[in-house]
Amino acid sequence: MLHPEKEKQYRVLVADDDKSTRILLNHFLRKMGYLPIEATDGEECIAILQEESIDILLLDINMPKKDGFDVMRYLQQKGKTLPVIMITALNNIPNTVKCIKMGAYEYLTKPLDVDRLEIVMRNAISESVLHDAVTQLKKELRSKEIFRNITGESGAINKAKEQALQVMETDLNVLIIGESGTGKELFAQAIHEGSKRQNGPFISVNCAAISHELAESLLFGHSKGSFTGASNDHEGFFEQADKGTLFLDEIGDMNADIQAKVLRAIQEKKIRRVGEKSERRIDFRVISATHWNFSDALNSNSFRDDLYYRLEEYPLYLPPLRERRDDILPLAKRFLEEFCSANNIKNLQFTDEAIDEMLDYHWPGNIRELKNAIQRSAISCRNGEEITSVMQHMGNHFRKKDKSLQTLDSVSRFEPAGEIASIRSLEEMERDAIEEAFKACKRNPTKTAQVLGIGRATLYRKLKKFGLN
Repeated sequence: MLHPEKEKQYRVLVADDDKSTRILLNHFLRKMGYLPIEATDGEECIAILQEESIDILLLDINMPKKDGFDVMRYLQQKGKTLPVIMITALNNIPNTVKCIKMGAYEYLTKPLDVDRLEIVMRNAISESVLHDAVTQLKKELRSKEIFRNITGESGAINKAKEQALQVMETDLNVLIIGESGTGKELFAQAIHEGSKRQNGPFISVNCAAISHELAESLLFGHSKGSFTGASNDHEGFFEQADKGTLFLDEIGDMNADIQAKVLRAIQEKKIRRVGEKSERRIDFRVISATHWNFSDALNSNSFRDDLYYRLEEYPLYLPPLRERRDDILPLAKRFLEEFCSANNIKNLQFTDEAIDEMLDYHWPGNIRELKNAIQRSAISCRNGEEITSVMQHMGNHFRKKDKSLQTLDSVSRFEPAGEIASIRSLEEMERDAIEEAFKACKRNPTKTAQVLGIGRATLYRKLKKFGLN
């Protein structure tokens, strides 16, 4: 049998008011390779559990200030799953059984049999390691299911996923911040699906599309006859989201006049339909999204700061595509496969040149722009062909220029004609920059990619292209 304690030094908290017991256990634990930490009462034990990482707890029941039951209740409330071995006198066995029902792993009676203690601790740690591994596996499987519609494994997008996982099981209001086309609604849906409200409705509202005249009726509903044209009772978006999630997309575009009523609905969890006197209590969570820089809106008083802080209980930043270049190719392949499958187009692939094109472009329209470009490229190809270029199908007169193009244009407009010939091409400058960085990083691809601010896949293609590999 493997000895888990041989693989790392496990931290063992000994909580016992009896000094002789602590001395005995301290000596035994150090001899066995454990790191013992002592607590003389239940209150000190809880304080240590709050501040330090503990692998296993040896817990006495009868202690001053707080007893073993108090400690077990604390562990239950905090959801801590570390193994607890009770140490008790013979006449305390009924109380010990009570602690076992509260989640303790095992109990030992005084005077202690150290051989028995060694076996119990080894088994407890083995089960704890197995439990942690199973928990981690379940977490990974759950994460894959929740984020099944979100493609990408770059550091930037994984960070956003981790933050979403942290908040989704709470009821905090989430403000998703990101440029247009970064997948804000997909993340909102993922947070809803991973929350305790997953069986409730997910109501998506585009605040920018709601006119001022209809805002109150659409958001809060109206009763029959409350105004001209109100021929039936109408349930508003807030009411439709009862027991679920209300997603307020482009919240920064919400009309200033309606913001106060939205704030009250979020704070009080009550709404009043237009034309009614009584209020209705509803239970919902708000996830909102914006591409705005709210600092300007708050300074100009075009957006209420009290509403902003109510919405931003947990901010979640989504990176633009240019900050997650390692995800461009997986996204492009997914969009191509989905489009070909839906339109009975077979065996389309990207050439290396097309891949380089996509990776070099800055994608101001983010994922939405990439998807449109892939679809247009696929339409122009026949079954079994390769896509040699994505950019040629984008409509160049609509594309924003990146900084390198702007710099080149400015040179051609303002420099005297005789000096233009001495200007090196962008490709030459790119080759020199990659070669210099590659040498400075001692030919380490990972470090070189980090220095240049590009993905490793892009670097490998550039090295091959310029003959530097």
